[in-house]
Amino acid sequence: MSILEFSNLKYSYDGKQPVLRGVSGQLEQGKLYAILGPSGCGKTTLLSLIGGLDSPSNGQICFEGQDIAKTGLSNHRKNHVAFIFQAYNLIDYLTPAENVSLTSKLPPLPILERLGLTKEEAKRNVLKLSGGQQQRVAIARALASEAPVILADEPTGNLDEDTAQDITEILKESAHKMNKCVVVVTHSNELAKQADVVFRLKKGELQVLERTQDGNAQPQCRRNNAPRNERRAR
Repeated sequence: MSILEFSNLKYSYDGKQPVLRGVSGQLEQGKLYAILGPSGCGKTTLLSLIGGLDSPSNGQICFEGQDIAKTGLSNHRKNHVAFIFQAYNLIDYLTPAENVSLTSKLPPLPILERLGLTKEEAKRNVLKLSGGQQQRVAIARALASEAPVILADEPTGNLDEDTAQDITEILKESAHKMNKCVVVVTHSNELAKQADVVFRLKKGELQVLERTQDGNAQPQCRRNNAPRNERRAR
């Protein structure tokens, strides 16, 4: 059963330039989803809509069967989703440990150390960290949250190859072992290869991609306007 469902979502910039042309999809707990597509195609816009950061010009988004527009976007953001922003969005006068503590009652150090920060770095002001380290803090903050849905915008974009793979493993573990619904916007084919379900957004339309034997993804025969037949990646 899906935890998040969106149907016939449309969105335009300034009411003129169409970005999403009636996309639909279903997202389940326990799965890692990747959304691929060229720059400017609306991937981040779609993530913002299903996370309650913005409202579509048309269509509906439901969390556990309830329309988030009716239950409240702020309630949805506060209780249902955790974000990993491309621009980090950390509280810049706090330390990494303090940033993580904002989303969880658990000790922040174990998750920060797991993401590659030292005990000393966890006590520094976040502005004294590198961009890659700040990205890890942003990821730690989301993973420490009790929210059942994690929405990540290019979470491995500023990381080296080894660290990016470590982060991908943690996102997979969050889905498969912690039963979270993890949705990742990415340009990384390597991350997409490890996702359970891969979407491609192109020209305002959303497709479900299916696996080939080499682990790559290719379009299914029909578009994803009613994605009830999505296949789990092998």
